[in-house]
Amino acid sequence: MNVSELMTAPPVCVTPDVSLAEATRCMTEYAVGSVLVTEDGVLRGIVTDRDLAVRALGGGLEPTARVDTVMSAKAVTVEADDDLQAAYRAFRRSGVRRLPVLDAGRVVGVLTIDDLLLDVFRRLADLLGPVSWSVLQEPPGPPAQPRSRHGP
Repeated sequence: MNVSELMTAPPVCVTPDVSLAEATRCMTEYAVGSVLVTEDGVLRGIVTDRDLAVRALGGGLEPTARVDTVMSAKAVTVEADDDLQAAYRAFRRSGVRRLPVLDAGRVVGVLTIDDLLLDVFRRLADLLGPVSWSVLQEPPGPPAQPRSRHGP
C-alpha cells in the first residue's frame, strides 16, 4: 500500500506571511493539528498546534506575528508513491506525528500517526471479523460431542 492511499488530501496550507491568528483559525475550521506552510505549492515548513502554544503563545508573540516565525522549516516528508513502510520508518526515526506528502516536490497531502493507527485497526478488524463471527455461531458451553451413527 502506498502513502497516497492513507494520506489526507488536500492538505490545509497557508503562506509564510499569514498571521498566527489566521493559522490558528485554519486549524480550528478544518479540525487539524497542523498546517503546511507553502509558496506556489512548494513546502516551506509546518506549524503544529504545539508550535502555536509553545513557540508563539509561550514565546510572547502577538497573534499578528507571521506564521514563518514559529514554523519548523526542516519538515520530515514522504513521497506519495512511497510504500507505507517508508512512512513507518520516517515516523520512528524522527519522532514527528505528521508527515507532509510530496509528489515531484509539490505538496499533495499529509500523513499522520493517527492515519496509520486507523489503518492498523481496520486491518485488525478485517482479521478478527471472521474469527468473532465463528465464535458467535458456536453455542455456549463445552464443545458439542460428535454423535455416533449407531444410537445415542
